[in-house]
Amino acid sequence: MSNQQSTPGAAPARPGEPPATRRPRPARAAAVLCGLAAAAAAVGAGEAVAAFVRPSAAPVVAVGSAAIDLAPTALKEYAVRTFGTGDKPVLLAGIHLTLALLAAATGLAATRHRPVGAAVFALFGALGAWAALSRPGAGPADALPAPAAALAGALALDRLTALLRRTTAPSPPPPEDPDSPEGPGSPDGPDAAESPGAAPRPRRRTVLAAGGATIAAATALGAGGRILSDRRNDITAARAAVRLPPPARPAPPPPPALRIPGLAPTTTPTADFYRVDTALTLPRIDPRRWSLRLHGMVDRPLLIGFDELLALPLEELDHTLTCVSNEVGGPYAGTTRWLGASLPALLRRAGIRAGAQQLVGRSQDGMTIGTPLEAVLDGRRALLAVAMNGEALPVEHGFPCRTVVPGLYGYTSATKWLVDLEATTFAAFDPYWVQRGWDRTGEVRTASRIEVPAPFARVPAGEVVLAGTAWATHRGIAAVEVRVDGGPWQQTRLAADAGPDVWRQWTHTWAGAAPGTHRIEVRATDAAGAVQPETRRPPYPSGATGWHSTVVTVT
Repeated sequence: MSNQQSTPGAAPARPGEPPATRRPRPARAAAVLCGLAAAAAAVGAGEAVAAFVRPSAAPVVAVGSAAIDLAPTALKEYAVRTFGTGDKPVLLAGIHLTLALLAAATGLAATRHRPVGAAVFALFGALGAWAALSRPGAGPADALPAPAAALAGALALDRLTALLRRTTAPSPPPPEDPDSPEGPGSPDGPDAAESPGAAPRPRRRTVLAAGGATIAAATALGAGGRILSDRRNDITAARAAVRLPPPARPAPPPPPALRIPGLAPTTTPTADFYRVDTALTLPRIDPRRWSLRLHGMVDRPLLIGFDELLALPLEELDHTLTCVSNEVGGPYAGTTRWLGASLPALLRRAGIRAGAQQLVGRSQDGMTIGTPLEAVLDGRRALLAVAMNGEALPVEHGFPCRTVVPGLYGYTSATKWLVDLEATTFAAFDPYWVQRGWDRTGEVRTASRIEVPAPFARVPAGEVVLAGTAWATHRGIAAVEVRVDGGPWQQTRLAADAGPDVWRQWTHTWAGAAPGTHRIEVRATDAAGAVQPETRRPPYPSGATGWHSTVVTVT
C-alpha cells in the first residue's frame, strides 16, 4: 500500500501523474468573496464617476430606471399595490441582490477560468452604458460611469482571483533525501510545503483580508461619490431663497373640519402627502436656471423663467390630488393648498390653434404627461403650481414647478419638475402612461373610504363612531351613505363643503352595535347625482370602482 496521502478536497490524480502536482479546488467562500468585492468595486467606481456627470447616470440607477420603463404594466401595478411608496427602494434592493448573486457566481467561475470575469463585467458595462444613454436627455458623458465601473470590477476580480489561485497552486515535489527519516519524497517531510528558494505562497486568510479591504474601499468610494453628487446638485439654499409673492386670488379660509381621531384632516400636511412616480433619483433644478417652454400648436411660443413665472398673478387653489393606482379605499390621496399661475391664462397668451387636443407636459427626467386640453380650458382652476401649503414645492413634489389640473388623476394632470409644455393632438403623440395602456383622459372616479374604525378594530358595544372621506374632484360630493351587514343605507353627516375640488369628511353614529363581527360599507353620490357604482374594478386602465368596506369586531 502506498505511503503517499491525498490532499483533502483535491481532484483525483490522473494515471501516471505525480500526487504532488494535484491542484486543490479553490475554497468556494473565498471565490464568492472575490466576486462580491469586484462587484462592490464596480458599483463604487460607477457612483464616483457619476458624481461628475449626473446622478441618474450611475449604472445601478440607470439600469433600474430602464427596468421601470420596460416592466409590464401589471408588474408596476403589483409593485405599487404591494410596496406602496417603498417600491423604489425595493427595486434598488432587488437590483443589488441580483448583482450580488451574479457576482458570486462570477467569482466562482473566474477562479477556474480567468477570462470569465472580464467577459461578465464587459457585459455589465455595456448594459449600464445602454441604460444610461436610453434615458431622455442623455448625452455622451452619461455613458462614462458604466465602462469605468466595468473596468474597476474586472481589475479587482482579476487581482483577487489571481491571489486566490496562488494559495491553491500545486507545489513542486521536494528533493528526495534518502537519509531522511520520513523517507524519500515524503509529503510529510519538512520541505513538503515549499521548495528551497521558492517565494512563500499567500495564505487564504490573505485573500479574505484583500477581499474585505476591497469592499471597504469600494464602499467608501461609492459613498464619497454619492456625497459629492449630492453636494454638486444641492439646491437647498436656492429653494430656501425663493420668496413667494402674495396671491392675487387668495383662497377663502377652510371651513370647520371634523376632528375625529384617526380621520384624515381636511388639509394633508406636506410631509404626509403621498408620492407616486417613476424617478429613482429626484431631479434637482436650480430655479435660477429653470425655464418653461410652451410650444407646438400655438400662435406665439413662449419661454419663461422662474422670476417671470412668480411675477404673474398667482392663485391659491384647495385641491385633492389622487393617484389612479389607488385600490378601492386606497391611501394615495391628499389635499393641499396650491399656489401657482393660471395655466389657462398662459395658454390663451400663447394662442392655442384649432385642432389641438392635448397638452403634453415634459419633466426634467423625461417623463411625459398628457392632459386633455378640453379639461384645461373648460373653466376649471388649472395651475402652474410653485408652492403647496404656503411653502415652495418640496423637491419630491416637483420643485420648482408642476402642473395641477382638478378633476383628473395625477397621471394625466400632474407633471412634476416641469420644463416643457407642448400643444398637440392625440394622434401625434402618446405620453408615457398611454403607451402602457392607461386611459387617455384620466377623469377621477367618485370614491369614498372608511377610516374610523380601522380595519379589524375591536370596538365596544353601543354607539360606534364611523368616519371617513369622499371625493369626486371637479364635481363635488353631495351625499355619503353607510350600511352595516348589508342592512339599509343610512345618511351620514358631512363636513362643510370646501368646494368641488376638495374631499369631504363624513361621520355617522352607529347606534346599538351588538357584540360580534360586522361588515361596514360606504358609498358616495357626486354633485351631479351619480351614485358610486358597486361593481369592483381594478385601477387599470381608468381607475378603481366599487364600495369600500371594512370589518370590525364589537366586544
